[in-house]
Amino acid sequence: MLYLIGLGLCDLTDITVKGLEIVKKCEKVYLEHYTSVLYNVSDNIEKLEDFYSKKVLLADREMVESQSDEILDGSVDGDIAFLVVGDPLGATTHTDLILRAIQRGIKYKIVHNASIMNAVGCCGLQLYNFGETVSIPLWTENWKPSSFMDKILANKKRGLHTLCLLDIKVKEKSLEAMMKGKVAYEPPRFMKTNEAASQIIESFETLDQKEYDGVLDESSYCIGLARVGSDDQSIVRCGLSQMVNEDLGKPLHCLVIEGNLHPLEADMLALFTK
Repeated sequence: MLYLIGLGLCDLTDITVKGLEIVKKCEKVYLEHYTSVLYNVSDNIEKLEDFYSKKVLLADREMVESQSDEILDGSVDGDIAFLVVGDPLGATTHTDLILRAIQRGIKYKIVHNASIMNAVGCCGLQLYNFGETVSIPLWTENWKPSSFMDKILANKKRGLHTLCLLDIKVKEKSLEAMMKGKVAYEPPRFMKTNEAASQIIESFETLDQKEYDGVLDESSYCIGLARVGSDDQSIVRCGLSQMVNEDLGKPLHCLVIEGNLHPLEADMLALFTK
């Protein structure tokens, strides 16, 4: 049996009772380690191993996308746990893993948990007023895609909020090392809300002004959220241009672009407005 188990938002104790009981009985335990990380835990795998009383194997992007047979092979005659920060179905890669298991006749079970997709409601916005979620990638000097703006503008025109998931880079191969025939990895990078706001503002220059004029500008309100679910959670509401100068501290971060507000939403957001 292949178990896909959600770990919740940030703390090792956020796992459900059902999920913990399954982990403790599994022969092998894998932790997906590229779509998200557990705050203050993923960089100290020993904490998880002590909590589960199990060896935990880190599953990076290469393993999950190209070497999934290693995970599936053990699921044929035994129980394997595949742990995912948030909810197991928060990334399409995990759906692909399920389909591969089905193709091989391997049984699977999903143990759901909280994710940023629903916990974002902590800022006061009502979940059914959100439109399509977008991902904002970390830009480089020569690569600055802005296609995420299309969905933000489409949501905004409909009066809907937009949850922006911010890019993280974990175990990314160094291009410089690869050119020298070596294998080395870049230090982990986590996009912050101020960087995301800056990229959104810079993206205005790539858009047809008719598309966003009167819909979105530097003064449009956004909400920055950091470390949602933790004791030091941070929520700040301000204009996009002001968010560029806000530092919400350690990861993980996400950003929300406001749509039209219900009176109750406005009352809640007043608690976080700068």
